[in-house]
Amino acid sequence: MEEQVNRLVTKAWSRYSHGGIPINAQNMIPKYGLAQANETTTSAKLRTTPPDTRLMIAVSGIPGSGKTGLAHMMAKRINELYFAEHPSSPPIATSLPMDGYHFTRAQLAQMPDPAYAAARRGAAFTFDGEKFLRLVQSLRERITTESRDIYAPSFDHAVKDPVEDDIAIPTTCRAVFFEGNYLSLNKEPWNRAAALMDELWFVDVDFETARKRLIRRHVEAGIAKDEEEANKRAWRMIWLMGGRLWILGWMFRKLLRVSMILGGRVEDWA
Repeated sequence: MEEQVNRLVTKAWSRYSHGGIPINAQNMIPKYGLAQANETTTSAKLRTTPPDTRLMIAVSGIPGSGKTGLAHMMAKRINELYFAEHPSSPPIATSLPMDGYHFTRAQLAQMPDPAYAAARRGAAFTFDGEKFLRLVQSLRERITTESRDIYAPSFDHAVKDPVEDDIAIPTTCRAVFFEGNYLSLNKEPWNRAAALMDELWFVDVDFETARKRLIRRHVEAGIAKDEEEANKRAWRMIWLMGGRLWILGWMFRKLLRVSMILGGRVEDWA
């Protein structure tokens, strides 16, 4: 899995750095990963990213697939490569979850069937996709000397609602790794946001692995009081949200041109 991540990091870095990683930064990648990584950087898919443009990659998958960990790791590794050449500079990469785009509980209560909306919270229609699209559009705009930092909401599990303007994306940030369940969904407005991405990645994982990860996550975060409750919650998340994504996975590749299907042991990047 480390080798696969190395290839992804090198591919993303090559697009930022116009064709290759800095010589000093090559020491940060294990030798066994460089050969295949360089093959990736020379593939026909790669193109340069202008200095006034952000590299934007969306990582999607079912709940518990490891997409959050992968997005975080990608941003971390890109920053390490950049710091090797610019040790005094601010980070250039960040990961950005779509969790903050949940409709609030108050908004769900205003829907035609509030009970159904509350029970299905986490499904695509319980997210403010239009608001997320506006964020993606603003990040896709050219960066100029007059550009300002952009802010996105986070999600507070303690209060079970989003926190506005909690995540800063500064003008110095040139690579954004979005992560969320529906970033490859072929449905308005998600497909419009997807069309603005440089690449779409889908993390493919079996349900059992995802279930075990969700149980551990919910117990550790205090979302569930014990493993029994966490297990029920995990199955609900997988079938209500992940099940549809799993069934439509082949459509993602066909209709939204997913750039990459990632598999393996999600524990390696979770």
